[in-house]
Amino acid sequence: MRALVQRVSQASVSVDKIQISGISSGLLILICAMQGDTSETAKKIAKKAANLRIFPDQDGRMNLSLLDTGGSALIVSQFTLAADTSRGNRPGFSQSAQGPFAEELYEDFKEACSELGVPIQAGVFGANMQVELINDGPTTIWLDQN
Repeated sequence: MRALVQRVSQASVSVDKIQISGISSGLLILICAMQGDTSETAKKIAKKAANLRIFPDQDGRMNLSLLDTGGSALIVSQFTLAADTSRGNRPGFSQSAQGPFAEELYEDFKEACSELGVPIQAGVFGANMQVELINDGPTTIWLDQN
């Protein structure tokens, strides 16, 4: 799985110009299921994201995790994180997991975050979504679990 984790002061997802979910302080997690991923992969990357120490402590140092701060996660499926741009100018997405299997892994990731105690909101798998965010820092971390 691949995840792009952004520390945000707020983020929301809209579908057809209607906001369907949103969070205040926390993480926006764009997640992509890849070929060869399993439910175990989803659990590992969820644990990594929830425990990533990228929130400031009382001294302003990145020392606290999402679990430490009690923040929420907005989880959005994004197969384009699997883009292969090594040949030409048109990205290829053959490394992303396909259809129902990809959706199952997305659901596994959301469930794993919830089981860790992270309050979650989410986008709609496969939908054309508009994501708005205020990146806090800015702090953006790439997680890759093969």
